Amino acid sequence: MTDYDLVIRGATILDGSGAEPFDADVAVKDGVIIAVGQVSGAGAEEIDARGRIVTPGFIDVHTHYDGQITWENRLAPSSDHGVTTVVMGNCGVGFAPVRAGDHHLMIKLMEGVEDIPEVVMAEGVPFNWETFPDYLDAIEKRESDIDFAAQLPHSPLRVYVMGERGANLEPPTDGDLAEMRRLTREAIEAGALGVTTSRSYAHQFRDGRPAPSVRTEDQEILALAAGLHDAGKGVFQMVPSYDVTAAERMELLRDIARTSGRPVSFTFMQSPRGPADWKEMLGALETAKQDGLEIRGQIIPRPTGAMLGLELSLHPFAFNPSFREIEHLPLVEKVQRMRDPQYRKRLIAEEPQDPHAFFMFVISDLDALFVLGNPPNYNPHPDESIAARARAMGVDPKELIYDALLQRDGREVLYRPLGNSEGERFQSSGLNLVKNDRTFPALGDGGAHYSMICDAAYTTYFLTYWVRDAEEARKIELPYAIRKLTFEPAHAVGLGDRGLVRPGYKADLNIIDMERLHLYAPHVTYDLPTGGRRLSQRADGYEATIVSGVVTYRNGRSTGALPGRLVRGCRGAPHIADQEILERA
Repeated sequence: MTDYDLVIRGATILDGSGAEPFDADVAVKDGVIIAVGQVSGAGAEEIDARGRIVTPGFIDVHTHYDGQITWENRLAPSSDHGVTTVVMGNCGVGFAPVRAGDHHLMIKLMEGVEDIPEVVMAEGVPFNWETFPDYLDAIEKRESDIDFAAQLPHSPLRVYVMGERGANLEPPTDGDLAEMRRLTREAIEAGALGVTTSRSYAHQFRDGRPAPSVRTEDQEILALAAGLHDAGKGVFQMVPSYDVTAAERMELLRDIARTSGRPVSFTFMQSPRGPADWKEMLGALETAKQDGLEIRGQIIPRPTGAMLGLELSLHPFAFNPSFREIEHLPLVEKVQRMRDPQYRKRLIAEEPQDPHAFFMFVISDLDALFVLGNPPNYNPHPDESIAARARAMGVDPKELIYDALLQRDGREVLYRPLGNSEGERFQSSGLNLVKNDRTFPALGDGGAHYSMICDAAYTTYFLTYWVRDAEEARKIELPYAIRKLTFEPAHAVGLGDRGLVRPGYKADLNIIDMERLHLYAPHVTYDLPTGGRRLSQRADGYEATIVSGVVTYRNGRSTGALPGRLVRGCRGAPHIADQEILERA
């Protein structure tokens, strides 16, 4: 007869509060942590964790698994990197609510905004729902390796309410606004964690049209906030415009917080268009806190950037007319054609043409293009760019980029940093944004950008680059880093039942060998519906990941267990013993 389902023995506990580590056992029963300390009872399963750290499971509140959860049971790559809960439906895009006649429109929107191939969604997403409550009912039946929560996205909501007028960016009527407000409340009451929107110019259909939410007036965004107020719960997530001043950006976020009375978080990055306005935003976030407004920035603790290559969606020649002729060929044939001297000369001489302005921006700056390498170097010096090397060699940068794309038989991955870059080594996100209680790590974007971005491994990167391997000038202490990956994001979105290794909390845990923690370079796999491609990224050092008391990963390999389920709505803390931690948050 055993006392517990699982006992972890002799671990060094980083409990998520930011407190100093301590040695203890952890006992789990019925998916909940029962005891932390010296555990005398036996477990049905016991794990020797001496010399290892035990942390709460990591939480990424910014993902796009809205489609992937309908066709897969693994929410990778997030679940490969210690993440045990994800929140999807961000950036104002998703697949519900949707009328039968608009399925294709939602697919085209996700293709343009989130770089998910149209054929993958047409085959993989069942659309066995219409309203957002219907969608929650559908995905509640799904089993997964980790927990998932959903948010109501603005763009599908706008089209659902306004029809073609919504897709065509026409202004809403008072009746339209009232209906969006009502449906927001309905979604929250049904179990949506929050509501989301975007004003980012990067969010476009593939033909260059803005996503339905991008050009909406403030009154429409505030109608969604009012729906949260009516529900009396939920959170608001936004990707703001970086084409306006920091003051204008912050004023809208304050209006959302005042109107909703609920927590607000937003994509916070150091934009190339305003490289110093992060300082103003941090000051404004502190002022908002003093004014009683709950506004936080979601950050990624490394430069956000695109992966480019012949196997991927983009590279500097992807939109040249001659490449269009071969883009659908198998990689081997593509490489063969590109090694033809006459074809090479013609392709290099051409200029790219494409209606998607953001994609054109990504491929345009050759001075910000690097060979990623393995292990990946996300913090290169500007002198290491391909263009800088070409100038030093006295050759055309396009020639050197062409050669780089053909390396490793066309499988080379190039890296294009897009933000969080100040100074010579792209370290601003760590030096300036991480060490602040008004920000928390997120923005993994798992489930999207399958052939362009692989940011879901930011948890592993954070623990290696900024913690274990950091020189003193940039070093972040491990207890603080674990808090930033666990308790803080959980608290920011109202998931109070997880994020701490304390009795009563959900038994979502990681057992990590910090010495062996290692991040590999992204690589391409062809395992989406219809054989679609995506970037995957492995790590070493995660000896076990545990969800609801069940071991889901051992040494980076899935056990096949699927304890993950839909999380409906916000969750309170299991008891009041952690009031001091909550007050500090």
